[in-house]
Amino acid sequence: MSKKVLVGMSGGVDSTVAAMLLKEEGYDVEGLYMKLHSSPGYHEVHEARAKKAADFVGVKLHVIDLQGIFDEKVFQPFVETYAKGKTPNPCALCNRSLKFGEMVRYADTIGADFIATGHYIKTDGEYFYEADDDTKDQSYFLFYVHKEILPRLLFPLGERKKSEIKELAASISGLETFATQRESTEICFVETTYTDVLKEFVEVDKVGEVVDKDGNIVGEHKGYMHYTIGKRRGFSVRGAHVPHYVVSIDAANNRIVVGKKEDLACDSVILGNLNLYIDASSFDTTVKLRYRTKAVPCHIEVRDEKAYVTLKESVFGVAAGQAAVFYDGNKLLGGGWIEEN
Repeated sequence: MSKKVLVGMSGGVDSTVAAMLLKEEGYDVEGLYMKLHSSPGYHEVHEARAKKAADFVGVKLHVIDLQGIFDEKVFQPFVETYAKGKTPNPCALCNRSLKFGEMVRYADTIGADFIATGHYIKTDGEYFYEADDDTKDQSYFLFYVHKEILPRLLFPLGERKKSEIKELAASISGLETFATQRESTEICFVETTYTDVLKEFVEVDKVGEVVDKDGNIVGEHKGYMHYTIGKRRGFSVRGAHVPHYVVSIDAANNRIVVGKKEDLACDSVILGNLNLYIDASSFDTTVKLRYRTKAVPCHIEVRDEKAYVTLKESVFGVAAGQAAVFYDGNKLLGGGWIEEN
């Protein structure tokens, strides 16, 4: 009897090809479309695409409404994190709570042995590994997934290039339209800018003071939520003859602190809400402090449910609220959320 796998299907080329490949391998495949955020008109379009994809592959499509859970676990923390002057990572929260949380629970109700998605990542059931296509690798966003479900995960695209997936889709009659669809954005509920989303829930456009490291008022900004650490435009600095960057954000006083590039250098961070795939309290490894940045060597000390990370080379523009993800070569060891640096 073939093993049943539930595939998360969005109607995009990646999830469609993932379902097709698993079916060709002999799995009993069923699809799942998850209604996540509540952007007007979004699900009418994308659910129809997912149904079209499932029909093409020849699999049953389940649809579940997770908008309430998404709002609680992903969207509200997104708003609250920006309101605190930090930079959120909603995709990592969504992966833990919904795509590899609620989806797993739903898989159990239909007797599915495995869960699969079109993510570019690999797993051996014990660890995650970076995808072979390093331009599409999504391991950084999956560091927060519970370790116990790894043995049930399948990623058919982990050993393939995005270009190969598009070429495959374009070569199959009826699938070629999926190959030419516009790529989805990293944050699915942000259609224009994140501040456009925030404006509906918090006051974003509130003029405030720009100060230097000594607290001197040197200019003006248009509202602290418009800025993230390292940004160098959109505020004024009187008499400045060199570029200035946002080095910290004082949300309580609607202030941004600016400095020169060297003021962005960071040599250590403290992480909370850890999710580790190894059982070690002291180790040397490498860490990524933002998506699409290189992993830098570091030393980790874990105590009292925090990770104290000493960087062996300075990193610029580290932002509280972002994820810090540990790697041993291409193996993901886990990570945590940056609380301070």
